Amino acid sequence: MKKFLYITDQDEYTDHSFIGPLFEKYLKEYFQVDIVYFSEFKAEFEKKDEHRFILPAADKEKTIKELNNNGIDISSYSYVFVRNSGEILKHVLSMSGTYKYKVGYRLSFPKRRAQMQVDKANNKASFLKHLNNTLTTYSETKMINQCDIFMPTSQQMHEEYFEGVSTKTFICPPAIDPETLHDNIQHEGDEKRFFYAGTLDKLREFETVLEAFNDVKNKDWKLTISTKDPEYAQDVVNSFTSLGNNVEIHNAKNKEELLDLISKSDIGVSILPEIPLFNTSTPVKIMDYYSSAVPCIMTNNANNNTIFTDDHDAWFCKFDKNSIKDKIEYITSLSKEDIAQVGLKGQERLLAVRNYKRIASELAETLNLL
Repeated sequence: MKKFLYITDQDEYTDHSFIGPLFEKYLKEYFQVDIVYFSEFKAEFEKKDEHRFILPAADKEKTIKELNNNGIDISSYSYVFVRNSGEILKHVLSMSGTYKYKVGYRLSFPKRRAQMQVDKANNKASFLKHLNNTLTTYSETKMINQCDIFMPTSQQMHEEYFEGVSTKTFICPPAIDPETLHDNIQHEGDEKRFFYAGTLDKLREFETVLEAFNDVKNKDWKLTISTKDPEYAQDVVNSFTSLGNNVEIHNAKNKEELLDLISKSDIGVSILPEIPLFNTSTPVKIMDYYSSAVPCIMTNNANNNTIFTDDHDAWFCKFDKNSIKDKIEYITSLSKEDIAQVGLKGQERLLAVRNYKRIASELAETLNLL
């Protein structure tokens, strides 16, 4: 069995909900998969088990050398993939001639572009930052074209941010794990329970969503928010005098806590501004919602509407207060049974077109042809 080395950009203790099912579970049906994580606290290499290695974060840019120095046979790998880090990719490419492995680059989310957008939203953008981003993108594109395969999250991401990449491409989107679906716990209350998971900041303009909820005529609803900054979320909610007891804020500490909160909800919320950063990929939160057969209200963009159908397995709306309000009022007018059916249809749709077991099979087939 061929060997596959996946060098992440993640700490050993962070949530590995994407890496886990695809690389640690399903791809192992086709390759022996070893995974590298990093630690800000450890000063030496650690072999967590036979297939998971921990390196000090300071050694990221010499990963291959450090693994080799610690007894890992680099020449045994047929494939070495890098996740999100141009600095690590540069090193991996420089060593590929020595060890004769195929190189892949996985881009899960354009983090640098996201930071540029955040800076712009907070009036911190500058010409120097823009110039630096342009030069970095040029350098990154050149490196990706030296790879054997490029794995962006979506075709839209490829076209928007990496139109200059000409190497072989395999689209690798977020998906659901068909073997770890969760029950949707139907609560006894009459209210419709909405759930939002994620960051609240100026870039996401979540105040627009709250304004829409605030103006909904029927108050027979609840909104639960799970975010890493609950204090900020509470401040934002408090700025709306009439939201009151309709909003509840949590900070899910791990994936299990998050999925437990989702399973007790009726409708997931993933309404984001219609900008390229959000239009070029499907948020992981949508996959989390549908893993529990919780249907989702989401932005009507080219990425979402190629997967879902409005008022069949999801609900679409434009990103403005009135459109969101109208859609919320429509959803709250439905019976809980009708809402649950939308969630089941969405889950069935994702199992057909967006599940990790299928993606792993297609990826293995593609890699064997390199």
